[in-house]
Amino acid sequence: MKPPRTLLAPGFEVSRIVTGLWQVADQEREGRGLDHAAAAATLAEYAAAGFDAFDMADHYGGAEDIAGLFRRQGGQAAVFTKWVPTPGPMTRDVVREGVGRSLQRLGSAPELMQFHWWTFRHPAWLDALKEMAVMRAEGALQHLGVTNFDTDHLRVAVKNGVPVATNQLSFSLLDRRAAGDMSGFCLANGVKLLAYGTLGGGFLSDRWVGRDEPAEADIADWSKMKYRRFITAMGGWGVFQRLMSELQAVARRHGVSVSNVATRWVLQHQAVGAVIIGARLTESEHRADNLRLFSFALDEEDQARIGSALAASTPIPGDCGDEYRKPPYLTAAGDLSHHLESLPRIYGATEFRPGRLRVDSGSVWEGLCGYSRAVRVGKRIMVSGTTATHTDGSVVCAGDPGGQAVYILDKIAAAIEALGGTMDDVVQTRVWLRDASHWEPVGCVHGRVFAAARPANTLVEVGRLVGDYLVEIEAEAVLD
Repeated sequence: MKPPRTLLAPGFEVSRIVTGLWQVADQEREGRGLDHAAAAATLAEYAAAGFDAFDMADHYGGAEDIAGLFRRQGGQAAVFTKWVPTPGPMTRDVVREGVGRSLQRLGSAPELMQFHWWTFRHPAWLDALKEMAVMRAEGALQHLGVTNFDTDHLRVAVKNGVPVATNQLSFSLLDRRAAGDMSGFCLANGVKLLAYGTLGGGFLSDRWVGRDEPAEADIADWSKMKYRRFITAMGGWGVFQRLMSELQAVARRHGVSVSNVATRWVLQHQAVGAVIIGARLTESEHRADNLRLFSFALDEEDQARIGSALAASTPIPGDCGDEYRKPPYLTAAGDLSHHLESLPRIYGATEFRPGRLRVDSGSVWEGLCGYSRAVRVGKRIMVSGTTATHTDGSVVCAGDPGGQAVYILDKIAAAIEALGGTMDDVVQTRVWLRDASHWEPVGCVHGRVFAAARPANTLVEVGRLVGDYLVEIEAEAVLD
């Protein structure tokens, strides 16, 4: 028996279980060595057993080198990798050089090239995806995906014509964010979810049923460091053990493992194309147990038991991917604030008079018409009316008011941050709509961004806006 297959995009069929190579980085941590020849031979064993799709990234230790060796030895499998650049200008040369490093290590184009971006405050992510789409049209890349994109920014990418086939993100019984708006958008727009973390770093397995909570010092690998944070965020060890008890009861009913039940729960979501299950190459393998995923299905009784346990849990905050961009930073490393603060900013602040700072976006109109993108006077920051104008002058998300609002509020956030503030400091926003019927998609985006700040707000319909825009927004912040 081999795992069933799924169509991620036209002509792109893979196993519903993708073998994740994230743990190669952990195996090579602190100078430890991993025999690449033995690891490539292990990939061949997986492929022969029907597990013929491997997920990796440019920063997963030697994973791309191992996959490249596997390919040079005649191995046949779908290779998924990721390009994770530092935010900055994404020119044609920068994109092609960055993607090209993975192509060189792999020996040829991967079946799926995925893109991760650390901060959407820097708009060059859209330039990178557009250039990758050009490379795909030229035949240099086969299929495009993204990783850890939230629903709003996946929408911006898709509505700007980027042929996104997949979005890889966390999805498990510990983290159910993807079951909401993300799944709805993907089903409506032909994007498949690649779900990782379905086993919670190994915590969602029989060996943790009824166990006492481990001390932090006893957690040795990065996966468990990460998903222990998810367990805490969802309500703690007691809530987790109640869930585990119900999963064990369901598993016994079907004669399978707790891990099978946890992964099957994710696979039965319509938007999920495949699940990514990590492997420690040359150390252990669980292919036989993973195949049992397809020997049963969760029925209404099973779902009810699991649902009753989940009712006592706390939903993970935010949208998909937020754990990499804002607190509570549910990652292996924990607090990423220092990393994010070190990233290059799109705007710089200039003191143009004593005690007064301004931000210019580089638009020709700022000098011509005599205004700034934003100005800070004392503790007060005022941001000019902002539209969804990209750095190349094009209109982002033409015809989509919600998508334009996403892009606009990213620009506003970047300007405020350049002047020493955050979106939590915003006390007033003003929204102008070309059509009052667009209030709901724009208002929902505004609500997600300002859920904590709750600024005073004015929203009006105007006769027209200058240019091909559906919405314009200005903001004012006051620093503590």
